[in-house]
Amino acid sequence: MPVPDIDFDVTEVAVPWHHLAERGFEVVFATESGTTTPVADPRLLDGVIFGRLGAADEPRAFYRRLLDEESYRHPVPWDAVDPSTFDGLLLPGGHAPGMRQYLGSSVLQQQVARFWELDRPVGAICHGVLVLARAVDDRTGRSVLAARRTTCLPKFMERSAYLATAWRLGSYYRTYPTYVEDEVVAALDDPSTFARGPRSLQRDGAGTDTRGFAVVDGNYVSARWPGDAYTFSRRFCELLG
Repeated sequence: MPVPDIDFDVTEVAVPWHHLAERGFEVVFATESGTTTPVADPRLLDGVIFGRLGAADEPRAFYRRLLDEESYRHPVPWDAVDPSTFDGLLLPGGHAPGMRQYLGSSVLQQQVARFWELDRPVGAICHGVLVLARAVDDRTGRSVLAARRTTCLPKFMERSAYLATAWRLGSYYRTYPTYVEDEVVAALDDPSTFARGPRSLQRDGAGTDTRGFAVVDGNYVSARWPGDAYTFSRRFCELLG
C-alpha cells in the first residue's frame, strides 16, 4: 500500500488495512523515500470545519492502532519495491495538498504499471484511481485503465465538497484544477465504461454493503470515496482470497 508522506485519507488507508490484517494478510506500506512514518490528513482526524466532515470514529480508531504497526512506522521506498513479491496492490486516496507527491510521482506510476502487468489484484479508491489513470502500459502506450470499467471520486462529490468549504479552506478539496472524474474518463478508451454510482452521500460501515459502491472488473476493484471504504475493502479481500 503506497502512501504519501502526509495528507492521505484516514478512512481509505485504515479501513482496508484493518480488513486485510484481520484476515491474516501482511500489509507493507511504502512512501517515496521510506525514511519517515507517514501521517494522515490532520483535518480528517480533527474535523474539517467546526469538528465536522472528518473521518468516522471507527476508522479513526483503526488508524490509532495502525500507528503502532512496525510496517507502517518503517515503510519501504517506492523505488525499492519488487512488484513480483506481492499478491496485491492497494491505492488509497486523499485530496489535501500533500497527496500530489503520491499522485504525481513518475516512479510510483512506473511501479504500478509493472505490478499491473502481473494480472494480480489491484484496488484503488477515490483519488487513488488517478495513479492508475496516469500509469502507462508499456505494451499499449496507453493508461493501464484504458480498457477497464472503473469508478473514482465523482465530479458531483468533489464539486460539492469544494463549494461547501472554499469560503474557509480555499482549494483544500480541489487537489488539481481538473476534476478527478474528468481525468479518469479521459484515460479510458470508452467513456461509457466509467461508473459514476448513485447520487448518495450515505456511508457504508461494518456489517453492511447496502450503502457502499464498488466496481469489480476482473482482478481490479475501484470505489469512489471514504463512504465506500468498507465495501471496497471487502471486495479487495475477496479478490485476494
